[in-house]
Amino acid sequence: MRQPVFIISRGITPFLTAVAVVILALAIVLFPQPVFQAALRGLRAWWEIVVPALLPFFIISQLFMGLGIVHFLGVLLEPVMRPLFNVPGSGAFVMAMGYTSGAPISAILTSQLRQQQLVTRVEGERLICFTNNASPLFMLGAVAVGMLHNPALGPALAGAHYGANLFLGVLFRFYGRRAPASPPGNHPLLSLPRRAWRAMIQAQQRDGRSLGQLLGDAVSHSFQTLITIGGFITLFSVIIQVAGMLGILDLLARLLLYAGHPLGLTPATAGALASGIFEMTMGTKFASEAPVPLGEQLTAISIIMGWAGLSVLGQVAAMTSKTDLRLGPFILARLLHGFLAAFMVQLFRGPARPVLGWLTGSHFLSPPVSWLSLGVHYTGFTLTLAALLLFLTVLGLFARLTLYRRF
Repeated sequence: MRQPVFIISRGITPFLTAVAVVILALAIVLFPQPVFQAALRGLRAWWEIVVPALLPFFIISQLFMGLGIVHFLGVLLEPVMRPLFNVPGSGAFVMAMGYTSGAPISAILTSQLRQQQLVTRVEGERLICFTNNASPLFMLGAVAVGMLHNPALGPALAGAHYGANLFLGVLFRFYGRRAPASPPGNHPLLSLPRRAWRAMIQAQQRDGRSLGQLLGDAVSHSFQTLITIGGFITLFSVIIQVAGMLGILDLLARLLLYAGHPLGLTPATAGALASGIFEMTMGTKFASEAPVPLGEQLTAISIIMGWAGLSVLGQVAAMTSKTDLRLGPFILARLLHGFLAAFMVQLFRGPARPVLGWLTGSHFLSPPVSWLSLGVHYTGFTLTLAALLLFLTVLGLFARLTLYRRF
């Protein structure tokens, strides 16, 4: 009885995709001027914001890979990966690149590890769930400087984004815990520096390119990657425009308004969230231009960057299409990432604000003037930390009990 239903469901998906493409093509023909303006808006966002923010870092990341520096760091982080995230040490390389270069490079590297049988399917799904990030230069440069025009906001956005994803990494270590795991490496800690140095030298020998060729390839590969990203941004900018003309964005905004009500979101930012469902760059741009208080802007931007948009999801699906990695856990992780990052941004603006202001020297995060309000802030921060430590303690006891029952 299940097979006909499965066949029907497999037939409906391509049909709906074909219908959506036909509707998009008809909208481009019937409304050429709005579609042209949307495409131009996407190209401007890519050229004026994304390229200056990401191109230098893409080139540096390619140089790091060619010189073996990333391999050196990956070996040193190997003893950390399995206890914390339940993935093999080779996942440290994916984590290092994902947290420094942004999406979709983590999907590319995870697919390569899976094809080389260095990770199991479940380990690959765990790895891809918490290594997909917005680029640090996108948050610090494109969003904080280019959109919000305030560099002091960058540390709060980046801290919430990375902190939420690290928490997801610890949480998803329990995903598929009964599935077969890859054999763990057993190497003494004192030999790690020597092994890391050897890995860097071997990576350079395998690469075999001169410094001039490495520079040229880094620039060429970076531009190709950025052109692909620009194509996705432009396409989804047009999709956002067409969805707005068809009333789809308004419907999504109403639904998101109810979901975002506990976070204090208003209809002005709900429209930006609806755009962010499709594309992260345009969604964050609309959220930064919304006529709402700064705190609400940061909350909406954190949700959008955590979700990453259907544009990034499409890129990840394309990169993992030749493997058996499933996208269900990845989509769930992106939803959780958005809401966790939004909560952490509110935490940074509330109880943790004096501490972060003192650490960063930021006027945005500076402590309140009143001693009474400062005491309230510190009291709330202490209570929040106590609750967090209690939660981590319960989580650790649960993990220990699970391992005890298993072994």
